[in-house]
Amino acid sequence: MNSMLEDFDKRVISCRKCPRLVKYATETKKYNKKNEFVNEKYWCKPVPSFGSLDSTLLIVGLAPGKHGAGRTGRPFTGDFAGEILYKALYESGLSNIEKSISKSDELKLKKVRISNAVRCAPPQNKPTNNEIINCRPFLIEEIRMMTKLKYILALGSLAHKQILQCIGEKQASYKFQHNIKHKFPNLKWELVNSYHTSRYNINTKRLTYEMFLEVVKELNH
Repeated sequence: MNSMLEDFDKRVISCRKCPRLVKYATETKKYNKKNEFVNEKYWCKPVPSFGSLDSTLLIVGLAPGKHGAGRTGRPFTGDFAGEILYKALYESGLSNIEKSISKSDELKLKKVRISNAVRCAPPQNKPTNNEIINCRPFLIEEIRMMTKLKYILALGSLAHKQILQCIGEKQASYKFQHNIKHKFPNLKWELVNSYHTSRYNINTKRLTYEMFLEVVKELNH
């Protein structure tokens, strides 16, 4: 399993299918670092998933943030959305500490793997349709490798749509709605929806921390 994961991660990190995203990463690394991180070495490559392939829960977000995972190289690490996510995982018994700081910290996940619909940080956090399609084979392969999978938690409607397209299902038949579970014929796992843990959703109270924690806690069994 470890060699399979290493090979998968290498192919993700070395991917250069999307010229716009490659250019954006290069420009970010050279010219667009945030002032508070100006002395840090930015990752600026496709971000591999975090967690074991033996996990029973796969969490799928939209894409890395430029100064979050695009900087640290770990999904949901270094930005506001990640603070909400990792705190909820800790309080649900799915990790050993409540914060994700960097790839070299002591954080260990329990039965959960974290990924994104798109592996590279896009401008304005908006990947194009072609970029979403280019990244889809990685998620298809990842889901197939996770043989113990029980749930996929889609954070936001784009992640929800990407997962449905990975399994050949239509969005009209499985509409995105917060804290809803979708079951599929001939699949052992269920798709669970949640609003994304973005700062915008939290500030507008579309999603509260308590709402998100309720979703995550239900998936730890």
